[in-house]
Parts: sequence; C-alpha cells; structure tokens
Amino acid sequence: MSTPQQPAPNAQPAQPAQPANNGKRKRMMTLLVIVILIAALAYGLYYFLVARFHEDTDDAYVSGNVVQITPQVTGTVIAVNADDTQVVKAGDPLVVLDPADARVALEQAEANLAQTVRQVRGLFADDNQYQAQVELRQADLSRAQDDLKRRLTVAQTGAVSQEEISHARDAVKSAQAAVDAAKQQLASNRALTANTTIANHPNVQAAAAKVRDAYLNHARNVLPAPVTGYVAKRSVQVGQRVSPGTPLMAIVPLHDVWVDANFKEVQLKHMRIGQPVELTADVYGSSVPYHGKVVGFSAGTGSAFSLLPAQNATGNWIKVVQRLPVRIALDPQELDKNPLRIGLSMQADVNIKDASGGQLGNASNTAYQTNVFDKYGDEADAEIARIIAENAGPNGGTPKSAQTGAAAKPAAKS
Repeated sequence: MSTPQQPAPNAQPAQPAQPANNGKRKRMMTLLVIVILIAALAYGLYYFLVARFHEDTDDAYVSGNVVQITPQVTGTVIAVNADDTQVVKAGDPLVVLDPADARVALEQAEANLAQTVRQVRGLFADDNQYQAQVELRQADLSRAQDDLKRRLTVAQTGAVSQEEISHARDAVKSAQAAVDAAKQQLASNRALTANTTIANHPNVQAAAAKVRDAYLNHARNVLPAPVTGYVAKRSVQVGQRVSPGTPLMAIVPLHDVWVDANFKEVQLKHMRIGQPVELTADVYGSSVPYHGKVVGFSAGTGSAFSLLPAQNATGNWIKVVQRLPVRIALDPQELDKNPLRIGLSMQADVNIKDASGGQLGNASNTAYQTNVFDKYGDEADAEIARIIAENAGPNGGTPKSAQTGAAAKPAAKS
C-alpha cells in the first residue's frame, strides 16, 4: 500500500494574481496624463492670451545726461564750491577762476568805449560848428555881391574905376570859394554822423563790442551749473591752471533719466513706439515696479557702433544674435519716490499687444537747453548803456543835429 507524497519543506506556495495593483497603476498614469494635458492647455491659454503680447529682457540699464563742466577761458582755480555726491541747482557757481587779468582787460575796454563816445560826441558838435562856418561864409558872399552890385551901378558915372570893380569881382569869387569849402567840410563831417546817433555810431558800436567781449571773458571766470543735478567725477583742484575744454566735473540730472533696454533682434518684430513697459530695478527688487513707455529705437545695434565693429565678410563666420537698444522713458513721479542712478541694472517687460505705433520717424525730438549764461549778455549790455549815457552828454546819445535831421543840407544863396 503506497503512501501519499509529501511536498518539499522549502517549496513556496503559488502567489495569487493582483488585479487591484494593476488598476491603481493605470489610474495613476491616467491622472498624470490628465495633469500634463491640463498644464499644457493652461500654458497654451496663457501664451495665447498673455505671454505672446510681452517681450522682456534683463539686458537693460539706466542711462542719463552727463553734463560736463569745462572752462571757456584760461585761468587759475581759486575756489571749488561743490564736491562729488552733492546736489547743485542751475546757476550755482561751481568753480571760480582768478579774474585779475580779465578785470584789467575789461577796464581798458570800458575806458576805450568812454573815449570813443566823447570823440563821436565831438563829431556831432563839429556839425554845428561847420554849419555856422557855412552861414558865415554865405554872409561874406552876400556882402561881396552887394558891393559888386553897387560899384557896377555907379560905374557909368566914372565914380568907380575898373580896377576897383575887378577887385570887387575877385572878392565875390573868393567869398564863393569860401562858401564851397565850408560846405565841403560840413558834408565831410556829416558823412561821419549822418543817419546815426552817438549810441549807434559805428565807432561806438565797435568799442562796445570790445567791452562786451571783455565782459564775457571776465564773467566766464565763474563756471555756473547749467542744470540741477548731482556732482560726479570732480577732478578740479584749487590752484590748478586750466584751459578751455578741460573737464573739471560733471553734473548728472537724476530727475530725467531713462532706460536703454537691449532686446534681441527676434523680439523687435511687433515692438512699437508708445507701448507700455513695466520695469524693476535690481537695487529695489520686484517690490518696487516702474512704469514707462517705449520712446525710440537706436539707429544701429551695439556691434555696429562699437569701436571695432565686426567684419563678417572675412574669415570664418558664425552668426550671433544681435541686440538693439530701445529707449524707455520712466514716470517722473516714480523716479522722485525711488530715484535711480546711471548704470543700474533693470528688467524690462514690454507689452506689445497694441502694435499700431511706428518704429521710425515717429519719435518726438527732445531739446536740451539752459539759460544760465543769458544773464552775461544782458549784464554786458547794461554796462555798455551805462558808459554811453555817462559820456554822451545831456541828450542821452541823441545830439540836437541828429534830432532835427542833420542830413538835410542848408539852402545856399546864389
């Protein structure tokens, strides 16, 4: 009788199938695919509705005007009234040069003007003198003519000799010549004074121009601030001998800075003047946003305007994506609240949804000007007017002969 075979002690029982685990894996894969599809759909919607209307770059920097202070005359510095990081207002004296030489030249020019005014005043006085000479010579001519007429009347009676009549005729000729000479002297002098007054006489104007030049040279020994801003790059020192064109310091008006954002050429297709821009500065972080707008595009890329522009027609050529500087104007109120400095890094994001603007020919021109130097000309004119008034006599530079029409000639008697 056979006994039943016993299983091996190390044999493993058969594992049952696990359909539950396979179903869970399928659900996870399905969920993952759904999440990916939702993310792709969300990104597609975001790109279609938002992202495709924005171009951004972190290759952007703050730029601004750097106004150089340079002398217009040669001189020795005797005072420096501002230093780096300090604020100066337009018209504040920044550097003062020794004015001794310029003062001497100005005094000489003023003395020459005063002397010229008195000389021209004498020319107008000579008009009256020569006019009186003409009248005197005409009176002599009239008397000689009357004498000749009386002698001719009694000549038939034999009371007057022919010799005396001849002398009377010679006296008339001599008196007529004296009248002609006096008229020529009057005309010659009036040629120097006709249609003018002392104040606008050519000689006075020439002397006044020398005074104006000397006054400007004297005034230019004080170098004012052309604009309001911060002092930077001060290199001038007291006692330094400077000449025209020497950079002494710079003024940076931080209230009127802008951003130059360098966008890749593939980002410029839909970028237009007037589009809004949102910016952030590394110095403040994303918590301080700036708002601006595109105001213009550079006429060339950075490589085209570099000191040594690339020459792609020689050697091996590798294409490099170029960048074009785009100027962005900032909100002045935001700049006053959170000021920026030239050279700071920025991030710029341009909204290109509205592409109705232009890229060329639509940027408005910007004019930079200052009026701090206008007062020099006005002060020079006032000084010239004072000198003329003090030396032109009681009529204030308008002699009587000029007032009554000095150019008119008196009627000559026959």
